[in-house]
Parts: sequence; structure tokens; C-alpha cells
Amino acid sequence: MDRCFSLDKALSFSSFLPSLVKLSRHDFTAPNSSYTRRRSLRTGFTSVDFDAQSVSSVKVSAGPSHCDFSSLNAPLEPRSAPGKLLSGVLQNQRQFFHFAAADELKRLADDRDAAVARMLVSSDSDEAHLHRRIAQLKEQECQAAVEDVMYMLIFYKFSEFSVPLVPKLSRCIYNCRLEILPSKDWELESIHSIEVLEMVREHVSTVIGLRTNSSVTDNWATTEIQRLHLSRLYAASIFYGYFLKSASSRHQLERCLTLVHQKRLNHRNSLQFLDLLPCGIKSLVFGHIGDMQFAPLGQGMGILDTNLKELRCYVMGFDPETLQRCAKLRSKEAANLIERHSFALFGDEQTGIPKTDEVIKTSFSSLKRLVLEAVAFGSFLWDIEEYVNTVYKLKDN
Repeated sequence: MDRCFSLDKALSFSSFLPSLVKLSRHDFTAPNSSYTRRRSLRTGFTSVDFDAQSVSSVKVSAGPSHCDFSSLNAPLEPRSAPGKLLSGVLQNQRQFFHFAAADELKRLADDRDAAVARMLVSSDSDEAHLHRRIAQLKEQECQAAVEDVMYMLIFYKFSEFSVPLVPKLSRCIYNCRLEILPSKDWELESIHSIEVLEMVREHVSTVIGLRTNSSVTDNWATTEIQRLHLSRLYAASIFYGYFLKSASSRHQLERCLTLVHQKRLNHRNSLQFLDLLPCGIKSLVFGHIGDMQFAPLGQGMGILDTNLKELRCYVMGFDPETLQRCAKLRSKEAANLIERHSFALFGDEQTGIPKTDEVIKTSFSSLKRLVLEAVAFGSFLWDIEEYVNTVYKLKDN
């Protein structure tokens, strides 16, 4: 049976998110001499010899004559040499992918810093304007490259869960009908913690109008939606996944702080709370630690239990400033990546822009697959953004 998709329902997916959470190539050249030699990849952990010359660059987008949901396809093609190199490494030498990505990030950071240094040294010379222009061009070149590196890192994280990204929809829609198989719902849900998964399922149910415990018949019922509206839903779900990752990380940090504070009160020791924090949380700066309210001495675990509330209640208790801080993308590179990925996925082959009047017929199961992928993309983007920023300083958004 057919059902009509409600755009109003889709765009009201989260009443507590601020208004800002809305969707508002050159050819690859031969690597330079530094890439034609075997060199040591710098990752901060170990050193591995990697032969970049032996890696052929491959495209990760679907072919023009077919739509393949089960192989190394992605809607967005790398525009830079580092991006194309990493796509080749992922295809041919997967075991070296993280070493290659770390090395590319370090090289990009060094190139950008060197250009800025030359500009500063020559600020009082006759060539100051020239070096300033060179630094600007190098900044643009490195930004495009680091976005490609981030995209390939996200692509790699999807592949770890055996989930291929949906290819360009323009190559996958036949007679205005779209079906995405296999659905990979279980794999896409498995990346989230139990608390986050509860909110993700609620989001999916809200935006597509499908109950969590829907029957197989309901899942395969068909609906119609404009491609432009579907692209906005997808982008909004990326933002939601990013927000959930940010909020859950902040929640985890505050729980660790509360637990350590309680332990200090009970044992009167000098335990350092940073030792208890999980990897990736130590660098979070989501507010002033001094503003947090801890349980006074002697009030026991009752107050502690209150502080360790579930994620949903924690998020609903955000003030507007905290809400904006968690929902806002931290870097311009992340914002550009969301826009580029969405346009590549939903855009027309010629213009790259979604057709405003095209109506797609699809199943609720396929809609769910797209929304779950988008939420996962936003969650992965948050992780990758934090990792990349430790090597290559990203632009503040």
C-alpha cells in the first residue's frame, strides 16, 4: 500500500535542537618525488614502510551504468591527490590505510605552516604580496585535501562495519523508484551505545513515521517524497548524529568527573580524574568545569545517582547556550564535507543540485536506511574531526 510522506513531520525531528540545526577536480597528477620513494609513515604510534608508488588511484563512486550497494562505492569523488591516494590504499593495501592517512595529514600541516612562515618572514620585503598570495593558495589547496582525507576516514569507518555508503541516487533510481538493499539496519544501529540508540530510533520513527516495532509489511509499504526534501532530511540527520555524539561525549565526561569527585570524597585521595577518561574525551572543551555542581560531602550516593541521569534527560536539561555549543559544527571543513556529500548523493548528474520537482517512490525500509546512514555519518564526522584537528588545525566554524 502507498502512503504519503509528511515533510512537516520530517523537519520537526527534534524539538530540542536549536534553529541553527538546519540545512541552510581537477585531474590527479603524478605524485611528486617524495611519493615515488619508499618512506616512513608517521602516525605517532609506530613506523611502517609504505610504498606509495605501488598504489594505484581508484575512484570510489559508482560506475555510470550501474548502481552497486555492496562494494567500495561512495557518492563523493576525491578531488585532491591525497584523497585519491588514500582511496587507492583502501582498495589495495587496506592494512596501511591509517598510516597513510596520518602521513598525509602531517604533510599537509607542514606544507601549510611552511607557506605561512615564508609569508611572515617576507612581510617587509618587496615579495610580501607574492608570498601572501602563495600562502592563501596553499591554504585553499590544503583545505580541499584535508576534506578528502576526512571523507576517506569516514568511509573507512563505515567499511569497518561492512556498510557501504549509498552511491549517487541519480544512478540508482529506475522509473522514479528507489530501493536500497541490503538494508544494513542492524550494522548501522550497532555503532551507537544503548542510550544513543534509543534516541536514534526515536528520531527515525519521528522523521519517517514508522514505529520502532513496525511489521515487515509496514517496512515495505511505499511512499513518495521529493528528492529535494529527501536531501534535506538526510542532511538534518547528519547534524542530529553529530549532535548526539557531541552531547553523549559531554555526558560521559561529566559522569566521569562526578564519579571521581565522589571517590575523592569517600577515600580522601589525590586520584587524577583524567586517568579515568576514555580516549578522545580529554580534549573536550564544552564548558567550564568549575560551573559543574557536585554532591556535597556526606550526601552519599543518592545525589550521585541523580547526577548520573540518562542521556535523554541530560539533553533535555540543556540551556540554550549548551544546546548551541553541542549542535554547532566545530570546523568549516566539516560543514563543507556535509554539503559536498549531500550534493553528491542527491544531486543531478549534470548540475550536482537536487531537482526540486522530482518525486521519488520508495519504501519506508529504504528511507530508514538513508536516515540511519546519515546519523552514523554525523557521529563518525565528530570523531574524525577531533582526530584530524590534533594533527592538522582545522578552521573554526
